[in-house]
Amino acid sequence: MKAFAYDRADSAVRAAAASTRPGAKLIAGGTNLLDLMKLQVETPTELIDINRLPLDKIEDTAEDGLRIGATVRNSDLAADRRVRERYGVLSRALLAGASAQLRNRATTGGNLLQRTRCSYFYDVTKPCNKRNPGSGCAALGGFNRMHAVLGASDQCIAVNPSDMAVALRALDATVETVNAEGEVRVIPMAEFHRLPGKTPEIDTTLKAGEIITAVTLPPPPPGVQIYRKVRDRASYAFALVSVAAIVELSVGGIRSARLAFGGLAPKPWRVPQAEERLAGASADAKTFDAAATAVLDGARGYGSNDFKIPLTRRTLRAVLMQAAQT
Repeated sequence: MKAFAYDRADSAVRAAAASTRPGAKLIAGGTNLLDLMKLQVETPTELIDINRLPLDKIEDTAEDGLRIGATVRNSDLAADRRVRERYGVLSRALLAGASAQLRNRATTGGNLLQRTRCSYFYDVTKPCNKRNPGSGCAALGGFNRMHAVLGASDQCIAVNPSDMAVALRALDATVETVNAEGEVRVIPMAEFHRLPGKTPEIDTTLKAGEIITAVTLPPPPPGVQIYRKVRDRASYAFALVSVAAIVELSVGGIRSARLAFGGLAPKPWRVPQAEERLAGASADAKTFDAAATAVLDGARGYGSNDFKIPLTRRTLRAVLMQAAQT
C-alpha cells in the first residue's frame, strides 16, 4: 500500500468538493477500497473520511417509504424492523452478501460503488480495460467462470458483485447525490450503474464531484418477496446467479412480477419483457420457462461461464415455484 494523506470531511458538500482533488478518494467502511489499495489497483494520494457526516440514519418518508443514509452499515440495514417486515428481499440480499464482520463495516453507499471482483481486475500484471483502459480484457479468453453472459462488451465481461443493488433494482429504489455546489440529484437505480460499452472503466453515472448521500425506497410493492443466491459455497461467496423477485399472486395465476438478477451482467439486470410474460399468466412451468427465455434473450457464454445460462433458467423456475406456493 502506498502512502496517502488523510482528512475528515465536516459536510457532504465539502466532501464532494474534496473528492475532485487529484488522487482523492472518499472512505467510509473501506471494505473494498482498502483491499484495492493493498494490491495497488487503487493508489489514492488522499483519503477523505465521511464517517462523521450525518448520513447514518434510516428514516420513514412522507410517501410511506424509507430513506437510507449513505453510511448506514449493512448489518444495521438488514436488521432494521421496517426493512425486515416491509422490504424482506433487501434484508435477505444483505445477509447473503458478506460475512458478519464485513456487514458491520460495509455501508450503503460503498456497496453501490464497489468495484468488480474479476480476478484479472485485481491482478495488476494482467491486462484489464476496467483498470487500465486500452490494455485489453484477459477474461475474454481466460478463466471467466464468474463473468457476464448479458450486457457485456468486447471491452469487458466483468459482473457487478453487489447483492444489495439487485434487491434495490427490484424495489425501484433511487439514489440521492449532492455535488460541490450543494445541488441534489436523484438517480433511479435502473440508471445508476452503466454497461461497459467502450468505456468499461466508468462504473456508474455519478459525475465528478458528486457523492451519494442516501438511497430511497418507495412504498413496498404488493406480493411475495424472495431473494435466492446460487454460489459456490454456502457462506461468503459472490453470486453465480441471484434473483430478487417480488411476485403478486391472483386466483390461479400471477397478477404482477418484478425480477432482478445478479451474477449475470455488469449491472443489476432487469428485463421488462420477462415481467410482462408473467403478468396475468398462470403459475405453471410453461409460463416460467417463457419468462426465463425473455430474460436470457441475447445471452452469450464465454466458455467457462456457459453453465450460467441453464442455471439461470433453473433458478428462476425454482423462485417462481416458491412464490406460487407461498
